[in-house]
Amino acid sequence: MKKVFFICFIFNAGILLAQTPPAVTATKTAGQVMLPANDIITNIALSKELSTFYKLINITGLNQTFSSKGPITVFASTNQSFAKLSKGKTDTLLMPEHKYDLIALITYHIIAGKISAKDIIHQINTHKGRATLITITGSKLTASLNANHNIVLTDENGGQSTLSQFDIKQSNGLIHIVDSVLIPKFKII
Repeated sequence: MKKVFFICFIFNAGILLAQTPPAVTATKTAGQVMLPANDIITNIALSKELSTFYKLINITGLNQTFSSKGPITVFASTNQSFAKLSKGKTDTLLMPEHKYDLIALITYHIIAGKISAKDIIHQINTHKGRATLITITGSKLTASLNANHNIVLTDENGGQSTLSQFDIKQSNGLIHIVDSVLIPKFKII
């Protein structure tokens, strides 16, 4: 009996050791592959669709925030999102005297923790159709669902942005792609 048990144990252990690990699931954004093993800044750098967002992150010097251990959740604005801004808005933000406004804009797209779309929807349903999300700078975003059950973020100025892709797994958090730039109320110090 002991021999049968031992043979079964060895056989099952051999099967377990022979199994291959599950394939890494990559996410495509505009034809670019984002790998979950990469950190957020690496994957944003790989995405042509997010090249303006990446450029602005570099200008602000916030690369370490996006590559930190986290976890963080990033609402990444696409190039088309930045193209929708009023003429000259991005150029103005690139001026040296507006560096702190640019930092405020970029950090307004980051939430501490790993917040999935399911988590956001749960918060919306729990709080009577609206959920307040706090960015890493303490500013607020309001999340709600539109008529098509898409998650819509409303910034402090009343601007709205819809999550077009969500739950893109990263080694240090999640990325949700949004279709408009989220703009905080700029504070004069």
